[in-house]
Amino acid sequence: MSAEANAGKALTVEVDGTSYSRIPIRTRVVLPGDDLDAFIREYVGDSLRPGDLLFVTEKIVAITQGRSYLVEEITPRRLALFLSKYVTRTPYGIGLGMPETMEMALRECGTPRILLAAAVSAVTKAFGRKGDFYRIAGDKARAIDGPTSGTIPPYNKAVVLGPERPDEVAKHLKALLGGAAEVAVVDINDLGGNILGSTVDRATEKRLVTILKDNPLGQGHESTPLGIIRAA
Repeated sequence: MSAEANAGKALTVEVDGTSYSRIPIRTRVVLPGDDLDAFIREYVGDSLRPGDLLFVTEKIVAITQGRSYLVEEITPRRLALFLSKYVTRTPYGIGLGMPETMEMALRECGTPRILLAAAVSAVTKAFGRKGDFYRIAGDKARAIDGPTSGTIPPYNKAVVLGPERPDEVAKHLKALLGGAAEVAVVDINDLGGNILGSTVDRATEKRLVTILKDNPLGQGHESTPLGIIRAA
């Protein structure tokens, strides 16, 4: 297990008077067809201590569930082409700002919900309010990852959806590890974070987002899709 910090990221952070270590775990690239259980056993092993929390990026969960699609396999409808033009792209990712990712959002969330989110967002943006699109579209839309130049191949040419049943995945992984640690499936990037599923309560999830808000696993080629949070 690697305890080396990713570039520009500290290994420790203090939240509400408690110091927490964020230990990134460097791994090989997860590929479609990989078994998540075997992957977790291989890289987490016996490194957990009582009181630890294992956090797993939603991307590797989704990939092992077969929810990764090459861009060339996706044929966007005209509505996806239209809506994607109005999505703001950021330096940290395309989001739904390309026709292929918008098409997958339409499939995942349903056309009525995406249209409602787009309509409300268009109105509230005029008044300087941001974020309403994803608040209405929901976690499934927010969790869609599009290809970027900084993404590890082959996912620099793929769209990855959010994981299915993340709460069940977290509970399963906790059992797989013999209850040695709590588990959270997280969607963390350089713009913020969200806990998609976990074995902890809401208050702890909120604290977890604060602990991870600087995205200690990184956003590019770090190859650290797992991490351990350990209170000092």
